[in-house]
Amino acid sequence: MFRYLKEFRDMDGEIGDKVTVEIFKDSQFVSVSGVSKGKGFSGVVKRWGFGGWPKTHGSGGLRRPGSIGAGTTPGKVFKGHHMAGHLGVNQTTVQKLRVVKIIPEKDLILVKGNVPGPDKNFVVVRAGG
Repeated sequence: MFRYLKEFRDMDGEIGDKVTVEIFKDSQFVSVSGVSKGKGFSGVVKRWGFGGWPKTHGSGGLRRPGSIGAGTTPGKVFKGHHMAGHLGVNQTTVQKLRVVKIIPEKDLILVKGNVPGPDKNFVVVRAGG
């Protein structure tokens, strides 16, 4: 039975038609959308690429963010400030993945590049870059 069901409004054809990888035979590049891997609660070094503090001379900070704002004025931390928190599990689209091979017998499309999400994840492949 169906594992996933998704509606596409911009497709040609009739309701109930089977969609195969044959629609990608003229495409050199595709865009792949999916949900990225979840990485749980992450610090600023992993989440935002901060450099961290010095590792020597008794700094003791290592992977901490450092200062997060000014003192009395403005007296707050602005929204959207890069801090530690939940990382991953976002809708992500990777564009311009090269189509390496299409295997119509098995309904497979092989692409070169990073496909978002864990193994056996549901992804949407669109023609073009």
